[in-house]
Amino acid sequence: MTKLKPSDKALVPFVSVDHMMQLIHTVGLEPMMQGLAECIETDFKRWEVFDKTPRVASHSATGVIELMPTSDGEVYGFKYVNGHPDNTKGGLQTVTAFGLLADVSNGYPVLLSEMTILTAMRTAATSALVARYLAPKDSKVMAMIGNGAQSEFQSIAMKAIVGIEEVRLYDIDPAATRKCAANLAGSGLRVVPCDSAEEAILGAQIITTCTADKQYATILTDNMVGSGVHINAIGGDCPGKTELAPAILHRSDIFVEFPEQTRIEGEIQQLDADHPVTELWQVMTGQARGRTSDKQITLFDSVGFAIEDFSALRYVREKAAETQLFHPLDLLADPDDPRDLFGMLQRAGRA
Repeated sequence: MTKLKPSDKALVPFVSVDHMMQLIHTVGLEPMMQGLAECIETDFKRWEVFDKTPRVASHSATGVIELMPTSDGEVYGFKYVNGHPDNTKGGLQTVTAFGLLADVSNGYPVLLSEMTILTAMRTAATSALVARYLAPKDSKVMAMIGNGAQSEFQSIAMKAIVGIEEVRLYDIDPAATRKCAANLAGSGLRVVPCDSAEEAILGAQIITTCTADKQYATILTDNMVGSGVHINAIGGDCPGKTELAPAILHRSDIFVEFPEQTRIEGEIQQLDADHPVTELWQVMTGQARGRTSDKQITLFDSVGFAIEDFSALRYVREKAAETQLFHPLDLLADPDDPRDLFGMLQRAGRA
């Protein structure tokens, strides 16, 4: 891949889907999960330097399109992402995304990247990072409720970062479970397909729910969840979309990324606006407590936040430069005289 020269200031490194897949295979799936988690943890520990705002969402009857911006004062980043649960019926992805980083000092983009695959990677890395703080010590078994596009990433991240050894799979669509089980063959995990959510939860210290339907749903009922577990609720979130029975929330200690966003889109939209939650960055910096007892139910009400995408793009920018897995993209006009954009256009016509 061609290296950027200092004179190529208007060429923006573009990491395509093909580049991203090559990058993951070059670095290694589990090492990349670990690297992403390290970047996310580093940025959560400097949470207070970031601009923070709930994502900007445009909702429709079929789904949502969102922009997720943030900046640490030196680099600006955003992700464009959609969530359309019925897309799979037409052979399309439920979630697609791309992202950008820019230099705050001059506004020039410094990276453009696919983020459909990267979002799955960073979501899984975030889940496992949080579970490392909140799940019962020496957790070895995870129930994976919902076996769609995220399920394999979640399972492998939990293996790489938390150390789980067994994943118990359930989906209302048996074909999804067969797909997930086949993809995880050879991963080093013991894979157990199950016929119900109740069966999948048996013996699990970590319960991950990952469903996509845009509706109030009850994937876990109160009587299904015993004490001493960690719930990783990551299903595609938006107003009017839930996975857990409200009674579970009242029995759990709830941990969130950014309360102002989670109260709109997460499981806690079912609770009073003043229901107590703990911000994850405070746990990671030691300002708040995580798991405090063996009987405690911890709940990560995950909705995804822009800083996680910023961290993932920051990681990809570094690795793409190391591996040269990018394409120099002619994205920005670069006239010889920055005040003479029209002259640049005229000269191109004569040429």
